[in-house]
Amino acid sequence: MTSPAGPAPVPSFPPGVPGASGAPGAPAWPTAPAPVVPAAAPPAPAPPLAPMGPQALPGVEANGTFQAPKQPSASTPGKGAVPTQPGRPASSTPVQPAQPARPAADAARRAMALVRTEIGKAVVGQDAAVTGLIIGLLAGGHVLLEGVPGVAKTLLVRSLAAALSLETKRVQFTPDLMPGDVTGSLIYDQRGSRFEFQPGPVFTNLLLADEINRTPPKTQASLLEAMEERQVTVEGSPRPLPDPFMVIATQNPVEYEGTYPLPEAQLDRFLLKLVLPLPPREDEVQILARHAAGFNPRDLPGAGIQAVAGAQDLRAARAAAAAVAAQPAVLGYIVDVCRATRQSPSVELGASPRAATALLATAKAWAFLQGRDYVTPDDVKALTIPTLQHRLSLRIEATSEGGSAEKVLGTVLASVPVPR
Repeated sequence: MTSPAGPAPVPSFPPGVPGASGAPGAPAWPTAPAPVVPAAAPPAPAPPLAPMGPQALPGVEANGTFQAPKQPSASTPGKGAVPTQPGRPASSTPVQPAQPARPAADAARRAMALVRTEIGKAVVGQDAAVTGLIIGLLAGGHVLLEGVPGVAKTLLVRSLAAALSLETKRVQFTPDLMPGDVTGSLIYDQRGSRFEFQPGPVFTNLLLADEINRTPPKTQASLLEAMEERQVTVEGSPRPLPDPFMVIATQNPVEYEGTYPLPEAQLDRFLLKLVLPLPPREDEVQILARHAAGFNPRDLPGAGIQAVAGAQDLRAARAAAAAVAAQPAVLGYIVDVCRATRQSPSVELGASPRAATALLATAKAWAFLQGRDYVTPDDVKALTIPTLQHRLSLRIEATSEGGSAEKVLGTVLASVPVPR
C-alpha cells in the first residue's frame, strides 16, 4: 500500500488487535516529529492518528494481500532514507537502502499473503487478528487471544491450519483437567506387559488452548516446557514436539468467576496478546449474508478454504523474517522503550529483556510482511502494545484510578525519543 509524499504516519492497528486499547474515544497516539530534510520548503508535520476505529492495516490491501510500500524518491523525504554514517559528510539527497533481488523472500511473502486471503473466506472482520497470528508464526512465538464468545476465535485457528496444511488440535480447559490430559502419559499395555507413552494433544502443530484461564495453575504450568523448550518430559524422558509448534490460547474477558488468571511467568511466554473486538455493522451483515447463502463454519472445504502453503513455505518465511536487519539505533530504541516501562510510576513489574527480544522479533516479522529488509522505529511502535501489554503488572493504585497497560505504553511511546 503506497503512501503520499511526506513523512509516513505511525503504523497502527484496528481496535484491540494488535496495538489498540479498543476503548471508545481512545486518544490518538502521538506521532514522532517529521525528520528535518533540506528542501525548498519544509515538509509538513506528520498528521496525528485518528482515534482508534476500524481502519486498514498499514501495508495490507483490502483483498488481504501484503503490499510493500514504495521507496521514496531522491527528492522526497521518508523512512527509506539511510542516516548519514559517522565521519561521512551529510548529503542533501537521502541515500536509498540497497534492495537486492530476494526471490526466496518474495515467494515466502506471497505465500503468507495467500494464507491471509484464504482465511478471509471464512473469517470476516478480524483482519488484524489474522495478521497478528501470521506475525506470531513468523517469529516462532505463541499468541494469547482475548475476546467475548462468538467472535470466531476457534474458526480463525482452524482456518489458519487449513490454509497452511498444518495439524491442529483443540483442548477445552476445565477445572478438572489434569496435566497428563494435555502432555500425555504412560499407559500400561497388558498385551506387552510394559508401559507405553500415549501422546497428548500437545503433540500437534497448532494447539488451541480454549479458555486457558478456567483450569488450575498446575495444568496451566504443564504447557510451560512445551512453549519454551518445544518438548515434553514424561518420566524423565524428553519428547520433542512437531515443527512448527504454536500454542494459541483463548480467554474470556467478561467472566472471571471460577477462573484462574495466568501468572506473569506464563503470560511472558506468549509473544503477542491480541484482542478480538466485535465486528462493525458492515462486517456483521456480511457474516449473516454468508450464513444465509449456506456457509457452514464446520465445513471449511465447503467454504472454499484449501491449502495454499505448507510447512516448507513457513520455514522459508521465518528465515527471511529472521534475516531482516535492525540498525543499532533501532536496537537502542527497543531497549529504551522497555526500560521506560520499568521506570513508570504506574508499573510494578516492567518489560524484561525477554520482552525486548520479543519486540525485536515481531518488528522484524512486520517489516518482512511490508516488503522491507530493515526495521524502522515505526515497526517497533506498531508492535509495542500487542507485544508488551500482557507483560506489564500495574500497581493497585494505578488500576484503581482507571490505568491500564495500554495507556502506560502509549505514554512511554510518546516520551521515548525516536532515533533519526
